[in-house]
Amino acid sequence: MTTKRVLTIISVSIAGLFLLIALATSWYTVDESEQAIVITFGDAGDPITEPGLKFKMPWPVQTVEKLSKETFSLQFGYQQTADGEIVSYDDETKMITGDDNIVLADLVVQWRITNPRDYLFNSENPRELLHSATSASIRSVIGSSRIDDALTSGKAEIEASTRDLLADLVTKYDIGISVLSVNLQDVELPNEEVRQAFTAVRDAEEQKNIKVNQAGRYENQRLGEANGEKDAIISNATGEKIARIEQARGDVALFNELYAEYAQNEQITRDRLILETLEAVLPNAQLYIMNGDNGPMTYLPLTGPRAAAPVVTEGTDNE
Repeated sequence: MTTKRVLTIISVSIAGLFLLIALATSWYTVDESEQAIVITFGDAGDPITEPGLKFKMPWPVQTVEKLSKETFSLQFGYQQTADGEIVSYDDETKMITGDDNIVLADLVVQWRITNPRDYLFNSENPRELLHSATSASIRSVIGSSRIDDALTSGKAEIEASTRDLLADLVTKYDIGISVLSVNLQDVELPNEEVRQAFTAVRDAEEQKNIKVNQAGRYENQRLGEANGEKDAIISNATGEKIARIEQARGDVALFNELYAEYAQNEQITRDRLILETLEAVLPNAQLYIMNGDNGPMTYLPLTGPRAAAPVVTEGTDNE
């Protein structure tokens, strides 16, 4: 085999290798959970977030960096190993409160990559920078808080303040990260006896809140029952008032009718009223009424234990 033929074979092989490399590096895929950025001779383009098959210039003209769109968790103060064990870093979590006490605070930061270009090129190690910013934020907030707030009811406020401060620091660092949430895991005291004392205080606070809530529910229940009874009494009184008014109006109307009849014929009306009164007062007695020629009536109750004396309504006795 001649030297020219050997050179020709080597040249064809090299050309074929470059062609294979160009074909293999001229396309890439982006999953739904990924975002990609194409780098052309070191110059990063716009982020690509749409999933699917994509094409680019072959290597080494263009390269692709893929980053996850999922949410990451930064564990500050502890680390969970592969077999599930928790390793604590007390030196990292030991902090001084605003009233010169020492506490141990660890937390979890939820974060996400929102700008792949800044994440790749504005910091050599953005995760380490985020860890340092988290340490500075929690120490600043704990340093301005009282120990009672850090151990009992002030945890929510500490979490919110730490998240806001950390978000501001990450924005200033411009590393393409957004902080989603900050969750305190444990805030404890380094001394066991003091820790037990504050645990008792925390339990007492929880019991107090439970009692206050129970008292509030009982108060609302009793107020509801009292308001119901009040409404019932007012309703009954209103009904009684209306009934009595209507009864009074009826009595007035009846009296006016009787008075009109009495004004027309006094004697007849008087006799009728006497008869109705006797029927109401003596419902079981048998009365014999005798009407004289001159008009007066005599009532003789003839039944009963003894015969009663005749009762004359007006005028003289009839003989």
